[in-house]
Amino acid sequence: MTTRRAVVTGASSGIGEATARKLRSRGWDVVAVARRAERLEALEAETGAVAFAADLTSDADVEALAEFLDGTGPVHSLVHIAGGARGADRVEDGLVEDWQWMFDVNVLSAQRLVSALLPQLRRAAREGGHADTLFVTSTAAQTAYAGGAGYNAAKAGEAMLAHALRLELNGEPIRVIEVAPGMVHTEEFTTNRLGGDKVAAERVYEGVLAPLTADDVADVIAYALDAPGHVNLDLITMRPVAQSAQHLLARGPLRPRGEGGLA
Repeated sequence: MTTRRAVVTGASSGIGEATARKLRSRGWDVVAVARRAERLEALEAETGAVAFAADLTSDADVEALAEFLDGTGPVHSLVHIAGGARGADRVEDGLVEDWQWMFDVNVLSAQRLVSALLPQLRRAAREGGHADTLFVTSTAAQTAYAGGAGYNAAKAGEAMLAHALRLELNGEPIRVIEVAPGMVHTEEFTTNRLGGDKVAAERVYEGVLAPLTADDVADVIAYALDAPGHVNLDLITMRPVAQSAQHLLARGPLRPRGEGGLA
C-alpha cells in the first residue's frame, strides 16, 4: 500500500509543527509548508518531513508549491493550519490593514490552496480510494466576542469555505474536515495577535488549568485523517474543560461541587 502524503501548512510552529511531527510518527509522508525556511529545515532534519518555504498569500508561491508536489508524488491530504489573528480592537477602532491581513491568511490562502491542489487530490482519490482536505478554524468562527470581530469574521469565512466545499464535492471521495479549537496555548499565536507583548499574552492564559496544547490538536487531526475513508468528521469543536464556551472560562482549580469543592 502506498504511504499517504499530507501537505501541512503553518508547519514552522504551533499546531502546524505539532501536526507535521504527529503525522510523521504515524507513518505519513509530510510536506511541511510555511514562510520561515530555517525552521522548516530544522523540522526536516529532525523528522524527515520535506520542507517547502512558501508565503500562502502569494499566488506565485502557491503555484510553485503545486508544481513541486506534482513532480514529487501524490497528494492525499491537504491540512491547512496556517492563519492567524491581529489585534483585539473594537470594530470602530480596528485597523483595516489588520482585517485585510486576517482575511488573506485565513480565507484567501485556503481558496488558493484548494484551487491549486484539488486536481492532485482528485488524482490521489482516484488511485487510492479517497483524499482529504482539513481546515483548522477556531471556535471564534462560531461565536462572536468583543474585541474579536476581525478574527471572528475571518475564521467564519474560512469555515464557510469548508462547508461550501463539502457540498461542491458531494459525490466525490474527498473528505472535508473542519477542526475548531478553543483556547490553545502555543508559543506565538496570542503574542503575535497582541503585537509582540508577551506579558499581555501570558495574562490571557493566567489561572486557566490545562489549556489545550498544539499536541492536543495534532492528535485530533491525525485521528480524523486516519479514520476509515468513508468516515467524514465534518466539524470537531474542541476546548479545554476549563472553557465551557467562548465566553465562559474558569480560572483556578477545577473542583467537583460538594465536599471541599464548589458551593
